[in-house]
Amino acid sequence: MPYTKAEIVSKARELANMIAETEEVEFFKRAEAQINENQAVREKIASLKSLQKQAVNFQQYGKERALQLVEEKIRKVEEEIDAIPIVQEFKQSQADVNDILQMVSNGIANQVTNQIIESTGGNVLTGETGSKVASAVKKN
Repeated sequence: MPYTKAEIVSKARELANMIAETEEVEFFKRAEAQINENQAVREKIASLKSLQKQAVNFQQYGKERALQLVEEKIRKVEEEIDAIPIVQEFKQSQADVNDILQMVSNGIANQVTNQIIESTGGNVLTGETGSKVASAVKKN
């Protein structure tokens, strides 16, 4: 019996809740909270935002030399932010969470594809559905 879209969405929410309760997501939330509580990080982020606004203004007014100078300042502040250990941990935790999401997404896509291939009598190893296999046999 086919599933309804509502049933699939319900299962997706259940899976999302499971992912949200992983160790990786918990670490991400803790790291984000530590960043938000860190005065030095907040000041550097505020400085970065200010420099980025300046860069947009210089770009709009065609002030190339000023834009180059502010872009160099932006790079320096970004490097300073990236050098802070909690920021490094936060970025790693972001990557870990994204890896989980990619793994789930790819797993679902691969399983759906394999189910389609198998249900049509196709060949999972070659990635051909049954209709493609049947069509090739008729041509020979």
